Amino acid sequence: MISRSLPVDSDLIVARNVQLSLGTPPNRVDILHGIDLTVAAGDSVALLGASGSGKSSLMAVLAGLERPTGGEVRVAGLDFTALDEDALAVARRGRIGIVLQAFHLLPTMTALENVAVPLELAGEAGAFERARAELASVGLADRTGHYPTQLSGGEQQRVAIARAMVGEPGLLFADEPTGNLDTATGTAIMDMLFARHAARGATLFVITHDPALAARCARIVTLADGRIVADERV
Repeated sequence: MISRSLPVDSDLIVARNVQLSLGTPPNRVDILHGIDLTVAAGDSVALLGASGSGKSSLMAVLAGLERPTGGEVRVAGLDFTALDEDALAVARRGRIGIVLQAFHLLPTMTALENVAVPLELAGEAGAFERARAELASVGLADRTGHYPTQLSGGEQQRVAIARAMVGEPGLLFADEPTGNLDTATGTAIMDMLFARHAARGATLFVITHDPALAARCARIVTLADGRIVADERV
């Protein structure tokens, strides 16, 4: 697991001259323009920017969900730009956890089943026992048998966090994780994410448009029009 095999000052993410365009001329849309970014293992980084600045697109590229049009992306020493889709899926497994604004829980599965899915897909033993323990760690020990529609928004996001963390990934992406929640619930969810980051030493990469949330990270990278315009330690 990345978090246990890399020292904190190792470069976990290295992006060089990353470009992303969608469509073909004359309707091509250029989204990312020559992004250079290095992130150390164990760091907490906020990617800050207005809607449409390219934050989620950059996250997708760094997480291996989107292939860049140009440039290079290396994660934990793996060249993501050289891997095909199947190899990328394998590379993400156990290394990268993702929490999204929309939760993306499977509606026909209980909370326990949703959290166990990544472990089952990876063929790991004890999937349900580990999923149960992970749900307990986010305060949902009594909600394991509930379906998403039976859970509040905050509870659903906690299930999503448990699902992202159950494989103990070394890299956790959170894309606007509080966007669908009220302020108090959103604050509680972020407290939980930062607590997991601190307890497990995972690198935390938070995508947000909220400067107050960004300030909770150790580093703020600001994006505008698909370019990094600021990069500072808090």
